[in-house]
Amino acid sequence: MLNQPLQLVPEYRDYVWGGNRLRPGIVPTAEAWVVYESNLIADGLFAGQTLGQLAAEKGQALLGTRPYAKTGTRFPLLVKLLDCAQWLSLQVHPDDEQAVALEGPGQFGKTEAWHVIEAAPNATLIAGMKSGTTPEILQTAIRSGTIIEHAQFLNVRTGDTIFMPAGTIHALGPGLLIYEVQQTSDWTYRVYDWGRPETPTRRLHIEKSLAVSRPEASSSALPLPALSDGQPALLCDSPYFRLETVYAHTQPVVFDTQGESFHAITILEGTAHLVTSGGAVTLGRFETALVPAACGTYHLEPVTPYRALRTGVL
Repeated sequence: MLNQPLQLVPEYRDYVWGGNRLRPGIVPTAEAWVVYESNLIADGLFAGQTLGQLAAEKGQALLGTRPYAKTGTRFPLLVKLLDCAQWLSLQVHPDDEQAVALEGPGQFGKTEAWHVIEAAPNATLIAGMKSGTTPEILQTAIRSGTIIEHAQFLNVRTGDTIFMPAGTIHALGPGLLIYEVQQTSDWTYRVYDWGRPETPTRRLHIEKSLAVSRPEASSSALPLPALSDGQPALLCDSPYFRLETVYAHTQPVVFDTQGESFHAITILEGTAHLVTSGGAVTLGRFETALVPAACGTYHLEPVTPYRALRTGVL
């Protein structure tokens, strides 16, 4: 029976803009992919299988009725941690329909959300275009490399959440440590790369960017809501995923998948004990576990005071 929490082995990606907070001493480490279909299960009955293999084998028992109805046995989400020491490229992602048209059958678009784990003083990011940017202005700016003149810069702080629908041009700036949840897609069309030289693995995608960019699209930063001990708080909701945070100092928090969706739990601060009817796992900072939909009720108990993020197709 699929009733135990699944601890996943992170996959790391090293890019030019990465920092040293995800794997101290190994620089640069740009991204940790903590929930993805290619992640290996660390231990237990399913150790050595990938999350994607288990989803194909167990279907609704792992995924839940909601994601299974939308995407079948394909695991629907990708969760990353990003450590930004430099500006990331200005980029844009397709929606589901555009992904199929541009990349082929079975491809998904990429709507995502960012939660700011840490932000340096005066940290900024780009979240869409300035008001009044027309399709003609956008096309000229992308082709001429002057897109930054029309970008909407946002100052952000620790705890902020930014929802980023497909088609919104965006970039993360230096000094940010980010939790990112998104559709299970990594189709990224690079619009502008701050003068870095193009390489075979780091090219601009001008035509595809023009095909999917929405000049009117922009996003705002939502501050962290007031948190009470043991009470989950909503950060963002969409047709693709829901993101919540919970702080617990003394009280164990009880959740219930109700068979509707898996829950992915990532600890941002402190240590927690995740207990289901079939097992338990202790999670420290930046560690993630997946609770299968079949688990039903489970507990997230404080070992030390913790703050966690919970996501799924909720």
